Order: sequence, then structure tokens, then C-alpha cells
Amino acid sequence: QVQLIESGGRTVRPGDSLTLSCAPSGPTETTFAMGWFRQAQGQEREFVAGITWTGGSRDYANFAKGRFTITRGGSRNTVNLQMNNLRPDDTGVYLCAADAVNPIVAGSTAYDHWGRGTRVTVSS
Repeated sequence: QVQLIESGGRTVRPGDSLTLSCAPSGPTETTFAMGWFRQAQGQEREFVAGITWTGGSRDYANFAKGRFTITRGGSRNTVNLQMNNLRPDDTGVYLCAADAVNPIVAGSTAYDHWGRGTRVTVSS
């Protein structure tokens, strides 16, 4: 089982930018499709962004389009989420997901590997 570790979450003000990162805790032999979900308190987990194995294709939730950018990092199975113009409704725990076979897309949470999340709070 691959353990994913997220980092970068913190408290920021509306309009600020923040970059989240996700990396496996140890070496991996397989390249995964990767993505980000978020979960606000009392809400269901929702898709934020996904990126394919090669990084050639990306998908975003509507609320993320134009503000968030997902990229693969320099090391295998690392992924970053650049978030700009953050809003209070972006507050939540952001979780990284990875899958060897399935792309990370909206409408499913049935992926092989998950991190525990990093908390983002957007508040004035």
C-alpha cells in the first residue's frame, strides 16, 4: 500500500495564493494518475483536479477552472496544486488520490491510494 503525504495547507486570506504538494512516503515502481479532492466540514468529498500519468491531460472542477493548476512534480508520483484567488468557500481538507489504472475524475472516489489530507482555511 502506497502512503501519500500532502503538505502546504495553512490559513490564508481571501485572494491569497497557496500551493499544495503530494508525494509518496517511499519509492514507487508504478506511475499513477493523480489528483486532488477536498472535503469541507459536514460536506461530501468533492473532486478538485486530476492529472494523467504523463501529465498530458488535466481535468478540473468548475470552481477550480481559471484559479487552480495541477502539475506533476519532478519526482515520480508527486503532484502539486497551485491555488490562486482563494475564497472562503475553498476552505477544507485537501486530499491527494492516486491510481495505477483509473484516471482521477469527478464522480468517483474509488481510487487505490489516498493521503490523509492537508487543511486549508481561507478567512479574513
